[in-house]
Amino acid sequence: MAWSPPELGPAARTLGALGLLTLALPANLAVTGAALVRRMRSGGATSVSSSPRTVLISGGKMTKALVLARSFHAAGHRVVLVEQHKYRFTGHRFSRAVDAFHVVPPPQAPGYAEALLQIVLDEKVDVYVPVCSPASSLYDARAAPLLAQHCEVLHGDADTIAAVDDKHAFSVLAAGFGLPVPDAHRMTSAQQVADFDFAARKDTYILKSIAYDPVNRLDLTVLPRPTRAATAEFARSKPISPDNPWILQALVEGTEYCTHATVRNGRVQVYACCESSAFQVNYAWVDRPRIEAWVRDFLEKVGGSGQYSLDVIETADGRVFPIECNPRTHSAISVFRDHPGLADAYLQDGATPVQRPAPGARPSYWLYHEVWRLLRGPQRRQRLQVIRAGRDAVFDWDDPLPFLLLHHLHIPKLLLGNLLRGKPWNRIDFNIGKLVEPAGD
Repeated sequence: MAWSPPELGPAARTLGALGLLTLALPANLAVTGAALVRRMRSGGATSVSSSPRTVLISGGKMTKALVLARSFHAAGHRVVLVEQHKYRFTGHRFSRAVDAFHVVPPPQAPGYAEALLQIVLDEKVDVYVPVCSPASSLYDARAAPLLAQHCEVLHGDADTIAAVDDKHAFSVLAAGFGLPVPDAHRMTSAQQVADFDFAARKDTYILKSIAYDPVNRLDLTVLPRPTRAATAEFARSKPISPDNPWILQALVEGTEYCTHATVRNGRVQVYACCESSAFQVNYAWVDRPRIEAWVRDFLEKVGGSGQYSLDVIETADGRVFPIECNPRTHSAISVFRDHPGLADAYLQDGATPVQRPAPGARPSYWLYHEVWRLLRGPQRRQRLQVIRAGRDAVFDWDDPLPFLLLHHLHIPKLLLGNLLRGKPWNRIDFNIGKLVEPAGD
């Protein structure tokens, strides 16, 4: 789980988190200083591409945007990073891989597409790679026709994004392709859930918001409850409505995996699979051939270009049941950091596919999440083993400022903002670079 302080009042929790971050600052400053001195002494070679391009990346607060920025920079390309005003102090903007940084309106705001277009024109962008938040996938798809007149856009069209981003519509689409999916039903009211004939089915179910919900997404309560009244009460606790439909989906027993795929013109050129969890802050590549076959089959049938993240259950007998598809970059891309072929696989048709980490690559973690787990216990030995065997997804000896400023500028700025507004929060997500909060993005 992410960093979640004890149950205190909002102000006390915020001050406690700020205090812990402050305690870590001297050590972080020392490491960053050592890294900068080391880099100055080494001289720091710069790669040059035979065909350099300017790549625009959105979602600048997120680790996955930093991973891509570093990969494109290492391949000799120029990187322009953007993020909305709320997250303008992201530590990633100070990365040596980032050549320019711009602030854009929130994706839902009027003028979002026009702001992206102006950056494309001013920076002479060749390729736009959206690193979408859940809220921005569709807006980036709607902006694509405008941007595509001036640069390539590595994103699905609006109809495709809307279809796969809707958990129920995705299930219908995959079933239409002849692929196995769990039984699923769209719910538009709590009464619909209460009236559902669970007894006529052999499955148990879970109820999930179709729209992204940063808090309710972690509630995996199994339905039906012991009584019909308890089931109805649980359904009434969720904000289900015709304007905010939910999905009642059969619960599949097995191991959950998350996948990332980058597709160019119907060809999967980047593919990663990692074991998953409800709040994912650890990524270790695994080889699950049946999952890969399902994902490739589905995305080849969808066609086009873009980035897709699928959550998949593999049962004990080897059957595969994807439960949702998110049309955006997955943080599992962090397993490919330092992979020499990642940039080409993103930017060139027919490039050698990236589907295994580079030799010697280690699993990804976020150090402050692991330290918090160590402080809270009880599995301290396991956490120490994760730290020894893995690698922080943000820190890089050749590029230390993003790590320092993520923890001691970006996140403290968000915490102070919530403190001044008296706004509660549930968790700090260092991976995504945000506070998980009610009605958050």
